[in-house]
Formats: sequence, structure tokens, C-alpha cells
Amino acid sequence: MRDVREALMVARNSDGKPVRRPVSPHLDVYQWSLSMALSILHRASGIALAAGSLVLVWWLVAAARGAAPYAIVQGFLGSIFGWIVLFGWTVALWFHFCSGIRHLVWDAGKGFEKAEYTQSGWIVVIATGVLSVLTLILAVAVR
Repeated sequence: MRDVREALMVARNSDGKPVRRPVSPHLDVYQWSLSMALSILHRASGIALAAGSLVLVWWLVAAARGAAPYAIVQGFLGSIFGWIVLFGWTVALWFHFCSGIRHLVWDAGKGFEKAEYTQSGWIVVIATGVLSVLTLILAVAVR
């Protein structure tokens, strides 16, 4: 009995001769690089920012509705879990910002050599960490 997957891999070239189609590459085929990981994280941070914006809207609506709804939101955001959510949103914000600047530099036609895009990738990672920690320190100091 012939495997269905085997049948799907048969095609014909321009001369009409049967050939085997290549199997689609999987993630295991690729070697992870910094730029590949940062590209995926840039998209993920955009999704995280959208989700975090819902928390911001919740906070603003609660502030507009009065003291009782605002106290509920503040109670959540003031909890340990709330601080973790806010810090995660802050990391996503700074990462997306720094990565966006990297993309703007690329749009200007600069930074496409391997050494340059690797260096700019590490700058994004380090800047994200530093800016996120500074924001956390500022939030604790103002609290």
C-alpha cells in the first residue's frame, strides 16, 4: 500500500517527467540566529503590547467610572501578579521600541552586514534590559 504523503511528493517538471517535490523545511532545519530570534520576538512583543493595552484601557475606564472601580484595578495592578504583568508589558514596550529603531536604520539602507546586524541585535537586547530595569527602579521610587 502506498503512503499518501509519498503521493503528495510526486510532481512533474517542465518536460513532464515525474520528480519528487522537496519536503517543506521545519524549524529544526534552521540554525537559530540572534536576528531570527529577535524577529520573532519583535512580532511577539507587538502582540504583548496589544494585550497590555487592554489593561491600560481597563485602568482608564475604571478611573473614569469612579473610586470603587479604580480601587479594584489598582488592587490588581498593585499585587505581585500585577507588577509582573506591568513589568512584562514594560519589557515588551522597550524591546519593540528598540527593535523598531533598528528597523528604521535598516530602512535607511544601513546595517545589513553580518557584523553590523549582530551588533545592533545585541544593542537591542542590552538596551531593552537596561531601560526595563531603569523603568522598574523609577516605578518603585515613585510608588
